[in-house]
Amino acid sequence: MRKIFIISRIIFPIFVIGIIIYLFYAQPFSHKPIKFGSTYMTMNNDFYQTLNEPIANEVDDHNDLLYNRNPELSVNNQITEIENFIKNGVKVIFINPVDGNSPRLIRVLKKAHQMGIKIIVVDSQLKDSNNYVDCTVRSNNYQAGVLCAKELMARQKSANILVLQQPTAISVVERIKGFEDTIKSHPNFQIIDRINTTGQSENSYPKVQRYLSEGKKFDTIMSLNDKTAVGALAAINSINSNKEIAIYTIDGSENIKKMISNKNPNIKATVAQSPLQIGKVAVNVAYKLLNHQKVKKEIILPVQLITSKNIKDFNITGWQ
Repeated sequence: MRKIFIISRIIFPIFVIGIIIYLFYAQPFSHKPIKFGSTYMTMNNDFYQTLNEPIANEVDDHNDLLYNRNPELSVNNQITEIENFIKNGVKVIFINPVDGNSPRLIRVLKKAHQMGIKIIVVDSQLKDSNNYVDCTVRSNNYQAGVLCAKELMARQKSANILVLQQPTAISVVERIKGFEDTIKSHPNFQIIDRINTTGQSENSYPKVQRYLSEGKKFDTIMSLNDKTAVGALAAINSINSNKEIAIYTIDGSENIKKMISNKNPNIKATVAQSPLQIGKVAVNVAYKLLNHQKVKKEIILPVQLITSKNIKDFNITGWQ
């Protein structure tokens, strides 16, 4: 009996130590997912769907969690989404602002940032963002406007230009400014009017159609993006206009590249940006910030002019 007691006193501690070692080393460590939030002005645009893909893939590869939301071009919706991100404990917010100048949107982002949430702006900018945005990843929007203007002046001796714009998007404001600055010293190239749009074809179509039906005279369109250009082209075609109206646009979308490849008489050029690259850089920045690494406040990616002369150098299916 005494032998059994001695043996049990020896075996029991060994058994307990064995259990501890098993639990500590043999069982895999549980990973607590890091929560991310993304909100782009609209998901009714494959540009933002494409931009979100590398972000979602990288987050998934890390076994983390991404909440992707669609504010549907509503500042109020976007503010609500950010408030919900805060409640859900996200560590990073990717945002393409519906209105980069909105005081209420800026206020809720400042609140998030003060709580330690990293703020990464993609594709556009936010006003006075130094104190509450960790990084902005965007295309060289000003240069995109410059390239459109230079191509226009290389092709045409003069132009009466209708500008399709979106004043709430700072990226668009920069594109139009680049275009305007380039043509302003050339009196044969005049902006005769502007139409505010939401960057969507279903919005630009009726507005351009109405403008045409009123007999307004113009021969060139500078479009803020390809979706808007597609709506404008549909409006031109809807009135069976025999007059060729030249369209210059920005994005490098599959639709517009195919039109250029097929020598559409209206679409003269698009300036390509890369939503895939924006997304890849943005998510890389996010994980660097979470690992307490330094990142640049702003990362500006290059753009490329696409015309019928160089379309063969680009993949016309999908984005860059």
